[in-house]
Amino acid sequence: MSGKTETGELRSNALGWAQIVFFVIATNGPLIGLVGAVPVAIALGNGVGTAGAFVLAGLAYLLFSIGFVAMSRHIGNAGAFYSYVTAGLGGGFGIVAAFLALAAYMGIQLACFGMIGFFLEQAQQQWLGASAAWWVNALAAAALVRVCAHRNIEFSGQLLMMLMACEVGIVLVFVAAVLFHGGGPEGLTLAPLQPSHVFSAGLGVSLVFVAGSYFGFETTAIYAEEARDPRRSVAIATYVALGAITLFLSLATWAVTVAYGPANVVAAAQANPGDFWFSLAATLVSPALATAMNLLMITSLFASLLSLHNSVSRYLFALGREGLLWRWLARVHPRQHTPSTASMVQFAISAACVLAFAAFGADPMATVLPLGSAIASIAMLSVQVLTSIAVPFFFLSRPLPRRPWPTLIAPIAAALALSGLIALIWRSLPLLAGGNESFVAIIPLSVAAVAVAGGAYALWLRQCRAEFYHNLGQTLERV
Repeated sequence: MSGKTETGELRSNALGWAQIVFFVIATNGPLIGLVGAVPVAIALGNGVGTAGAFVLAGLAYLLFSIGFVAMSRHIGNAGAFYSYVTAGLGGGFGIVAAFLALAAYMGIQLACFGMIGFFLEQAQQQWLGASAAWWVNALAAAALVRVCAHRNIEFSGQLLMMLMACEVGIVLVFVAAVLFHGGGPEGLTLAPLQPSHVFSAGLGVSLVFVAGSYFGFETTAIYAEEARDPRRSVAIATYVALGAITLFLSLATWAVTVAYGPANVVAAAQANPGDFWFSLAATLVSPALATAMNLLMITSLFASLLSLHNSVSRYLFALGREGLLWRWLARVHPRQHTPSTASMVQFAISAACVLAFAAFGADPMATVLPLGSAIASIAMLSVQVLTSIAVPFFFLSRPLPRRPWPTLIAPIAAALALSGLIALIWRSLPLLAGGNESFVAIIPLSVAAVAVAGGAYALWLRQCRAEFYHNLGQTLERV
């Protein structure tokens, strides 16, 4: 076991709130949402109103973040949602939340592997005249992610900050070009934000991809053990990240909608979703901007995969340290203070999933992306509903200062709002799956199977390891 340590301690005081914000934004991948998800949402979802769908999701997550931040001041653990649900609702629900959260992160990670494999294949064919299969590119990306994740957390933070700055900058150039040209055929219209367009048919399909763009809230809490002044850093990072994601994605989606024109944008997205942004960027600015955007799409996917890898490995680390999974998952590197064993396990799981889809000849964009995204969206929203419900129970069961709005009203409202998003997504699964009945069945059954597995494991622990089960979560709270 040379090179490993059993201390189970991550590097403390390593991250400020600004670095945590970049981890959150990197997990979401701004260009992934814009280039990969927005055209599909416009083509299959609520069309012109897709920009408003981002605002709608942002408001729902604002309600969620109020209770989340209130609880974050008292919980400091890399297990994040597992820690929150366990502290509020008990170990059984916490285990279910942990299983669902892992499934969600694995699902969105799988979707990103499919996308990066596809875009690398396209780029190689365009620039080299030959290309490797998507799954070969995905495995190469997974190996590079593993190498970067092995380094200390400051290295990942600096790399992600640089990549995110490039992404944000190029999209803002595009938005500025749209404003400079006065919009498109219908001018600078607010039609994409009108309720009649936002709440039109297909909103549930759009929310599958829109909700995926808000993955990363938990990232603020996952890094609590490695943050400087975690009580303050987690709260600031959560609100700043939420505001930045909502503003950035809704603004960029509004800009591309008005540039094509509300009357034309759906047809444009349906005709060529892969070139939806690039052709317009080349027309409004220059072909060089389109090329740069294409390159940054790949780096955005890499940044998202790195952040997701860090999140999942810290989840596995926390569950191993808690004893819910194998204890050896809690080993950290003696110099880098990263969860190196959990990171290696995470890499192996990712590689196995990619190889499994490749063995079945799955298309990365038509199968891997929608299947991974839908499972991830439903699973993560379910965890967030559990977390919202846990907040009032946590405060009511402890002698802590509690104000009605952040500790009771907002969390209950968030649970209802997020449940509504799940219902909309659920109703839209047939449209999302394009009539593929097996997809419609696989997606909810997969999420349900994960939840049942977590519940069954919790019941086994309660029956066979009663003392261990009773002590779950005892070390999660800050004094």
